[in-house]
Amino acid sequence: MDVPELTDEDFAQAKPFKEAFPEQYRAWKKLGRPPIESPKVHIGFRLAADVVKGVRATGPGYNARVERVLRQALEKGEL
Repeated sequence: MDVPELTDEDFAQAKPFKEAFPEQYRAWKKLGRPPIESPKVHIGFRLAADVVKGVRATGPGYNARVERVLRQALEKGEL
C-alpha cells in the first residue's frame, strides 16, 4: 500500500498531537516518573583531571558520594 505524499494543504490543516488526540496525550503525560518536590539541578564546573579520575575510580554511585561530602562540608561551614 502506498502512502500519498502530503501537500501544503495537508500541512496547513495539521494539528499538534495534544490537540488532535487530547485523551491519549493526557494518558501518556502520566507515564514515567512522577514529578518530585525538589528536583536535582544540573550544574557544570571544571575540576582538575586527577580529582575527576580519583572520584570516578571509587566506582558506581560516585555522584551521590560527592553530594554527601559537599553537604557535610556545607553543614560544617567549610565551603
